[in-house]
Amino acid sequence: MAEWPINDATSKVFPLYSRANVGEIFPDPISPLNASVGFQHGLEPGWRDAFVACGVWDPDLYDENVQMNILPAFGSYLYINMSLMRLFGVRVPGMSAEAVDLQYFGDMPGIPSYESERRDFDENPEHEAKAGRWLAEQVLGATDLAAYDTDRAEVEQIRKDRPDLTTLSDSELFTRMRSFETLLRRLFKHHIEASLKSGVGLGAMAQLTEAIGRPELALTLVAGIGNIDSAVPSTRMWDLGRLARNPQVAELFDAGITDLYERLHDSTDPNIVAFTRELDAFLTDWDFRGPAEWEIRATTWGVNPALALGTIDRMRHVDESEDPEAKTAERASQREAASTVVRDALAADEAASAQFEAVLNAAALWMRGRERGRTTAAMLIHEIRLAALELGSRGVASGALNEVKHIFMLFADEIDSYLADPSVLTSTLAEREKTYLDLFDRQPPFVVDGTAPPVEEWTLRADRHSTLLAPGESITGVSGCPGIARGRARVLLSPDDPSALDAGDILIAPITDPSWTPLFVTAAAVVVDVGAPFSHAAIVSRELGIPCIVSATDATVRIPDGAQIEVDGTTGTVTVL
Repeated sequence: MAEWPINDATSKVFPLYSRANVGEIFPDPISPLNASVGFQHGLEPGWRDAFVACGVWDPDLYDENVQMNILPAFGSYLYINMSLMRLFGVRVPGMSAEAVDLQYFGDMPGIPSYESERRDFDENPEHEAKAGRWLAEQVLGATDLAAYDTDRAEVEQIRKDRPDLTTLSDSELFTRMRSFETLLRRLFKHHIEASLKSGVGLGAMAQLTEAIGRPELALTLVAGIGNIDSAVPSTRMWDLGRLARNPQVAELFDAGITDLYERLHDSTDPNIVAFTRELDAFLTDWDFRGPAEWEIRATTWGVNPALALGTIDRMRHVDESEDPEAKTAERASQREAASTVVRDALAADEAASAQFEAVLNAAALWMRGRERGRTTAAMLIHEIRLAALELGSRGVASGALNEVKHIFMLFADEIDSYLADPSVLTSTLAEREKTYLDLFDRQPPFVVDGTAPPVEEWTLRADRHSTLLAPGESITGVSGCPGIARGRARVLLSPDDPSALDAGDILIAPITDPSWTPLFVTAAAVVVDVGAPFSHAAIVSRELGIPCIVSATDATVRIPDGAQIEVDGTTGTVTVL
């Protein structure tokens, strides 16, 4: 049985770890079942495969004595090995450790510099040559996302062929959960490859625009790309919000979100039936989406439709001028205008012009690839979630579990014992659940250098305080999407309750994942505590055409909720008015 809470070993050679980036998809602790059967179990080997495929090193670089070289958990919170990411930057031509810090991790004050951890073997001509070929052929030379389309088709078929889970035995349900291991590893490999490639694309774009004296164009050139999977639900929800304006449908919404899904289905009114049909089609396609959706214990839109209906409820009140497709089209127009500016500036240099076109294509292609890979993996993870929930329901019915979600407190090596006699683990799983929920009250260290402090020494979230900004005062982060917006600050710590966000408000969040995306449609701008130009909040903001600032440290505790503020996405500054 693994240690609980989970505390993986740290590497002595690559000792620097960060919560940046991984905090988007795992803001909460990872559950034992997800660590040992699902996400962490699949992503670690997939990420290793991706680094090797990039040519930056061989499999023997990884420490055999450290199970989780790249994605360990400390106190059950996941971390990315920042040392390995920096080594990637060192060995890819045109990149650097500092560029990796900016593109992938954002602004992190107090982080040890790369020079303080540089190793004698970091510069390696052989691997730099391999990485150069990878850069030329697979990053800049790529023209399609065929592998990602194949992945999507395979996972969609699995979802289509999903058996009636209630007819499977307990053993068959666990077998189904474990059957996705090989496929998950490949999906995660592709997702990480696309993530690395899109980061390289962003870095190259920043270098090109800096060279012609127009650095402010870098983010505009990666906005309005279109066909970004993370933004698609926003458009679908927008359409549902328009349909929800029908008087009969609106009357049910006005009565509240509680039991709304059931009331919609109980109605025989033709307008309500038509709306419900569209809603169910949306939930069929996006049942896996929800807060922290890569955590199998998390509640998704399909598991609890009220989460989606709450956002649709807000969207029905939003003015037509906020149409996400129109915003994306406007950003696409700005992108094309910026492209013309760069092309004109490089017209006399044929080689530089060709390089720009390659980078422009690669930046868009791999941004799509990253979100495509991420979404496809979430679809497959949902299949594990559904099987586990069925097992949990049976456990409660038999008296072996106190709550359905206690099933997620199992480790893989306990499954056989559970199958033999579920009741033998009843108290163990209940105690783990208590510890798991207690972890939510603690703030994990943002960076671990060498050894993670014990959980008992972590700051309690309730004790996290900072001086509120006064009128005229500002905080500065990193630009995620240019533009200026003014509005009321709305500090939200979770996307579960969108009712606090009105049209034109500015969303202030700790970090965002795809489940937050529909809220971006109603927001005038987005500000997040942590993140980078490569992170989810920045990517979606650029698609939806709203200013965004990432790495605005402590924004959720320093910006007064309800204050009038100005967000300058170009300079990365938030000012209280």
